[in-house]
Amino acid sequence: MAEENSHLDKLVEENGTSEPPSNGAGELSPPSIKEEDPPSQKEEDDGNKEVSKKKKKKSKSKKKKEPLEQTDPPSIPVLDLFPSRDFPEGEIQQYKDDNLWRTTSEEKRELERLQKPLYNSVRRAAEVHRQVRKYMKGIIKPGMLMTDLCETLENTVRKLISEDGLQAGIAFPTGCSLNWVAAHWTPNSGDKTVLQYDDVMKLDFGTHVDGYIVDCAFTVAFNPMFDPLLEASREATNTGIKEAGIDVRLCDVGAAIQEVMESYEVEINGKVYPVKSIRNLNGHSIGRYQIHAGKSVPIVKGGEQTKMEEGEFFAIETFASTGKGYVREDLECSHYMKNFDVGHIPLRLPRAKQLLAVINKNFSTLAFCRRYLDRLGETKYLMALKNLCDSGIVQPYPPLCDVKGSYVSQFEHTILLRPTCKEVISKGDDY
Repeated sequence: MAEENSHLDKLVEENGTSEPPSNGAGELSPPSIKEEDPPSQKEEDDGNKEVSKKKKKKSKSKKKKEPLEQTDPPSIPVLDLFPSRDFPEGEIQQYKDDNLWRTTSEEKRELERLQKPLYNSVRRAAEVHRQVRKYMKGIIKPGMLMTDLCETLENTVRKLISEDGLQAGIAFPTGCSLNWVAAHWTPNSGDKTVLQYDDVMKLDFGTHVDGYIVDCAFTVAFNPMFDPLLEASREATNTGIKEAGIDVRLCDVGAAIQEVMESYEVEINGKVYPVKSIRNLNGHSIGRYQIHAGKSVPIVKGGEQTKMEEGEFFAIETFASTGKGYVREDLECSHYMKNFDVGHIPLRLPRAKQLLAVINKNFSTLAFCRRYLDRLGETKYLMALKNLCDSGIVQPYPPLCDVKGSYVSQFEHTILLRPTCKEVISKGDDY
């Protein structure tokens, strides 16, 4: 309804600003007053000139505003870059076979028209993701402190998305897992890890507007010997996106991904390794303010028979490994998230209650890391955080690691199964 009303208002405004009715008084005036006409006409002409000058000035200023371009480093919020508030659509892929009819169905098109505000929110988040990753790709160099890398990225997201409490901002901590660490690693405060030339870094970060999350990742490797490893996960992810669709079984997507992934091999320092899909890592459905919404998209064959459904968001992500192709929890934990369905659980520790209030206010059910708590001015919170984890209110997500000495690459996109087509929301010129 709000969409329709705003459309009516626009029409009224357009009608209201129609040209003023021409003044017929000059035509009806008797000939005896003709002598006084020239000055009044002159005044009218002068007035008209002033009005047209003002109009010209206005149109000039409008023209100047139109080609507003992003600065380097990026600092202009995407809301200012798109004053119309219509954000770019992702890549459109048509449905196949039994779902071909959806493309031309008027009923399905009408459903999409009603969803326009939702689509626009998630497209705004995706546009921020594209601009931030483009900037980061240009500045990431060997020798960078991982903490500096993450903070630069996160501060750029905050600026471009016009961070606004739980309405718009960062969806989860910046994952910058290195080498055999596949996921869920970000530096805690005081960490002195430095990015090296021979590192394989998975940069996995998320943006959200109104809780609609864009989860998208890519891999950075400076040494060209890792290129086949990166290509394996990139192509496997593209295959997963291509196979996904309404009424498609999740296990079929996994089988297609594995077939592509394991057709690759990579030579590292003279030794050839077969590329494996990490069998216990998955893509996932995404809900509002809920990064893992219940469905898992496997990256190997033999997964669940559950079907994808109309209107669902999915993160299609694949992990290519030179190790065992199996991860376990290891290293110091940095990622945490409040459980989505947790009810009221009584807490004894006053500090735990206080910390929970901070989490509810700033993150709600979105994931966070220790650095985010430090940034809010929280100190000496580790015992309280452990208490929240032990009581089942908050879930810790430790780093997930393959065998030491192996290398893992990752690529990921967020897709939306629209009623008439599949939209790869986070797709950009880069990948």
